[in-house]
Amino acid sequence: MKRRDFLATAAAGAAALSAPAGAQQRTTVRFVPQADLALLDPVFTTGLVTRNHGFLVFDQLYGLDESFMPQPQMVEGHVIENDGKTWKLTLREGLRFHDGTPVLARDAVASINRWMQTDAFGQTLRAATEELSAPSDKVIQFRLKKPFPLLPAALAKPSAFCPVMPERLASTPANVQVTEMVGSGPFRYIAGERVAGARNVYEKFTGYVPRSSGTPSFAAGPKIAYIDRVEWVTLPDAATAAAALQSGEVDWWEQPQPDLLPLLRRNRSILVEAKERGGLMGMIRFNHLVPPFDNPAIRRAFLAGVNQTEYMQAVMGEERSLWNDRCGFFLPGSPLATEAGLEVMTGPRSFDKVKRDLEAAGYKGERVVFVVPTDLPSLNAMSQLAADMFRKVGINLDYQALDWGTVLPRLNNREGLDRGGWSVWCNYIPGIIATSPATQSYVRGLGRNGPYGWPTSTRIEALRDEFMDADTLEAQQRITRDIQVQAWEDVPYIPTGAWMQPFAFRRNITGMLNGFPLFHNIRKG
Repeated sequence: MKRRDFLATAAAGAAALSAPAGAQQRTTVRFVPQADLALLDPVFTTGLVTRNHGFLVFDQLYGLDESFMPQPQMVEGHVIENDGKTWKLTLREGLRFHDGTPVLARDAVASINRWMQTDAFGQTLRAATEELSAPSDKVIQFRLKKPFPLLPAALAKPSAFCPVMPERLASTPANVQVTEMVGSGPFRYIAGERVAGARNVYEKFTGYVPRSSGTPSFAAGPKIAYIDRVEWVTLPDAATAAAALQSGEVDWWEQPQPDLLPLLRRNRSILVEAKERGGLMGMIRFNHLVPPFDNPAIRRAFLAGVNQTEYMQAVMGEERSLWNDRCGFFLPGSPLATEAGLEVMTGPRSFDKVKRDLEAAGYKGERVVFVVPTDLPSLNAMSQLAADMFRKVGINLDYQALDWGTVLPRLNNREGLDRGGWSVWCNYIPGIIATSPATQSYVRGLGRNGPYGWPTSTRIEALRDEFMDADTLEAQQRITRDIQVQAWEDVPYIPTGAWMQPFAFRRNITGMLNGFPLFHNIRKG
């Protein structure tokens, strides 16, 4: 979106929002997301932009608080019977969808069933479930094959989460995107105002009833919409986004580029703060279904060529306090984090060793399709470093620089390269999902049932099953170490480091700006 077009849009929006004399003034927050909202369905894709959109429109049965603990959200509470093998979740009063219909237990059951088909944690819950039913309009019942104490944690996932939608929409096959956005969250999606590549709009849902108990904490507690309208303005050019924030044309920039942070910090009307405690974790993600990365020895060969310090400097600059270059497969500093096997990433870096290991592994010059979203600066920066490594060690690289809206749906393609498939891409995930083997889906070895890349590892899956039954922290830490050691052998991906991504926002935006972009419990004024 060109700057002059943005200014025209902002002016038109301001005129539309003008109120008659004596009417209460409406408040609008204008937000610059990390990329355009290419896909709307948070079950169909794990893209973080879609997740952020989903938290505006949909609500969860449980929400994660700032201590990473699940709390009742749409449910009033639950009871556990039959030695842990029966869970009865009771919906709280006042829940309504944006189309005016009440939220019923059968809507939640259909939503859970759809989500459990695609999410790795959800698939574990599904395997443990004998029957999921709605014995009444208010009660959701799980009959389990064995106790599953992490059931609330599964339904409270803050990424690749379970959005509750009407049964008629939740009955859509999981591999087909839902495009009609009807949720029960604090904001409604205004489809008629969408401008592809430029704007998405949300309005406060006046029929939303927040929880009456608890205090706001991350994605848990009362969700109160103090603002009337949220406009997402897509500005791929960083200089344009910075200028718009400084002039007050926008209020909040999700991912300002590192080289612009000093400029923004000099502006007294702007705050630059890292609010997400878990941060982000970067990776080079391989497609395990197609050659050459279906060969684990070829994947392992690249471990000696990745310097996490260089990747973090490319992503976040020289501000060392914002990044960590001793990163394995679990969030550094979290209770289950481990440095087991990390010497494969911290020892001497050598492209010559990568070449020798590739030759020994049997690389024969197969074409490698590298899909790169150029409009996501962090992924673009990591991709350029990875591409340089691939070229220097003799990989037959097909580097495809594309926009995020083109890359994201393509990642679902499990076919060969001759049918539009891909070989490798750079990605980042919220660190909060990498605090435990229960939620770290990108280490899973589920094959075609897992997230993009589709690695298979019977050993990691067996260890994760053991983790799910572990009843002490010591046992969980031991199993997590074993999973990481095995991951260095299987290489589901190569970790490139962890970092804290600051927000940049106007000082008149106050309230619960903790974690990823949540638009409830914040004020403008």
